[in-house]
Amino acid sequence: MAVKHHYPHAVPTLGPAIEHGFYYDIDFGNAGKPSAEDFPKLEATMHEIISQALPFHHEEVTADQARALFEMNPYKRELIDNLEKEGKTITIYYTGDTFFDLCGGGHTDTTGDIAPGSFKLDKIAGAYWRGDEKNAMLTRIYGLAFDTKEELDAYITQQEEAKKRDHRILGKQLKLFTFSELVGPGLPLWTPRGTLIREALNDYVWSLRKQQGYQRVTIPHITKSDLYIKSGHWAKYAEDLFKIETRDKHLFAMKPMNCPHHAQIYASELRSYKELPLRFSETTMVYRDEQSGELSGLARVLSITQDDAHVFCRESQLEEEMGRVWQIIETFYGTFGFSLTPRFSRRDPNAPEKYMGGDEGWTKAETAIKNLIHAKSADNWIDGEGEAAFYGPKIDFMAKDSIGRTWQVATIQVDFVQPTNLELEYVSEEGKRERPVMIHCAVMGSIERFMSTFIEHTGGNFPLWLSPTQISILPIADAHKAYAVSIKNTLSEKDIRVELDDAKEGLGKKIRNAREMKTPYWAVIGDAEVANGTVTLEHRTEGKIGEMKVDDLITRLTNEIKEKK
Repeated sequence: MAVKHHYPHAVPTLGPAIEHGFYYDIDFGNAGKPSAEDFPKLEATMHEIISQALPFHHEEVTADQARALFEMNPYKRELIDNLEKEGKTITIYYTGDTFFDLCGGGHTDTTGDIAPGSFKLDKIAGAYWRGDEKNAMLTRIYGLAFDTKEELDAYITQQEEAKKRDHRILGKQLKLFTFSELVGPGLPLWTPRGTLIREALNDYVWSLRKQQGYQRVTIPHITKSDLYIKSGHWAKYAEDLFKIETRDKHLFAMKPMNCPHHAQIYASELRSYKELPLRFSETTMVYRDEQSGELSGLARVLSITQDDAHVFCRESQLEEEMGRVWQIIETFYGTFGFSLTPRFSRRDPNAPEKYMGGDEGWTKAETAIKNLIHAKSADNWIDGEGEAAFYGPKIDFMAKDSIGRTWQVATIQVDFVQPTNLELEYVSEEGKRERPVMIHCAVMGSIERFMSTFIEHTGGNFPLWLSPTQISILPIADAHKAYAVSIKNTLSEKDIRVELDDAKEGLGKKIRNAREMKTPYWAVIGDAEVANGTVTLEHRTEGKIGEMKVDDLITRLTNEIKEKK
């Protein structure tokens, strides 16, 4: 309404609600359109409309009646045509006596029900009509909307903090990863510092899995299309695959997932019930042909490193094995201070065509997951109806980070479909051939996405055990360098990651450099330290800790590293 007041020539198209507010795509033609500088006047008009407490009321109309109302709006007429073809009810909402729009509803009773100050226009972007670049380019106006002004203010504060923690900025500042135009978008290149963190995280996941009896396996990065045709993935994901045609005209694909490959290791020999459960684990890259506009730093990439695992077990072992995975996930995320909420991602009962497999298998899988969730988390879980994968329901763990944002992280998924499609079997006590159940489990999900979340969760202030440089040695002058080198060597021998900053710069600059790289500790060495055989230790948040013997420094650091504080 405010846009039409200030820009009578504007042609509204679509305007849905989204997670934290809304957007509306509008065609302003060539007669002038707003910019972010115009937001205050638009917001002032919106507040004026709210103060009038204009009532909302709806009217169901025929397609012809709707087309007559929007005679000059080709976008609305296209939407009306689609609704008519789909046999859906067409609803017009009126706001007061002067404004109406095509909308499914519902609405508040009046505009006066909207709390003043609870919304704010956010940003402007371009968007093609219906997301098709062949169509007209529209102006998309985004807004934030909450129940109260206090919630809006809290969200804005959170977003300001999030900008400071942007993993793309911190990744460059801390020299963790980079992107190259020659390599291509969505294909991160990890530096030695970033690789060190990746490997340490992966080693930690493996240490937790090893305690639960997992075995490592290794598979290639490409496969014949036959494997994915048989598993069922080709029919669902063919458009998302990187395809390769060999010189012999055979069709291969870069693997987008690992489960069919691990299933082939299982199928390489006839298994006995005595061997089950079999637990395979592998950290490896998969590749998915995402649209370039959807790529975003490490959060959405083309090369995805999965800390993947698959358990092959009997139905009677299903809940126990899922419980083992749950324990690993809780331990891992608890280490980093994430609070987890499980989401039961299950079938949409109204869309059975979206899923493979029989109803019996799905019911067993969903029942096992529901039992585990109730046993582990009582009522603290989210119902994700319609969020299941095409071959099975799953538990998606939602993690809340240090500034209150929620991210989907680890997954436990139950699969009765692929063992059937891939003809997996084991021999029971009675000598009968039976199907195993597959459990898919990823702890980090993808290392790239976890790293994006973890960098922003910590603001780049990694715990000591994960910091690329754990301590910097800062000699004040050249006279202190020899002693500083001996300290560096002593710490290195204890597997402490240490750097020596012997640049010809003042101590203040060296400390600023350590802070800039978010190094947890630095040790200052001057005349007194050389004379006393000590260092003066400082911490990035605790400040000056004081003078201490080298042996005491080693004990402090090694204990903190071991305890993963």
